[in-house]
Amino acid sequence: MTHRVYLVVLLLCLGLMCPLVTGIFMDKLASKKLCADDNCVYTISLARAEEDYNAPDCRFINIKKGQLIYVYSKLVKEKDSGEFWAGSVYGEQYEDHMGTVGYFPSSLVSEQHVYQEANKTVPTT
Repeated sequence: MTHRVYLVVLLLCLGLMCPLVTGIFMDKLASKKLCADDNCVYTISLARAEEDYNAPDCRFINIKKGQLIYVYSKLVKEKDSGEFWAGSVYGEQYEDHMGTVGYFPSSLVSEQHVYQEANKTVPTT
């Protein structure tokens, strides 16, 4: 019985030192982005979704046609990549998604109102 307890403790310790779950490496979408400020926290514009979009992974947000989106940054397009903007959904009917910031294709939205120019180039992390 004592040997079993020691064996279980040993296996638990080994499991904590060598976790089985590891993160998934994802390629960067761009190396730079355009923002209104150095921290990309101020809203650049308000956009309206022209089509539905289902996020392919956790970096992106789902958007529905007609939904309003606050835009915080615009990725600088690089070769072989699409142009993506970062934002969060707007409006009470989307309350469960408000505050979630993620990327979406800029080609699926139309800018409704520009609050300030995105004239600061900031490296992405």
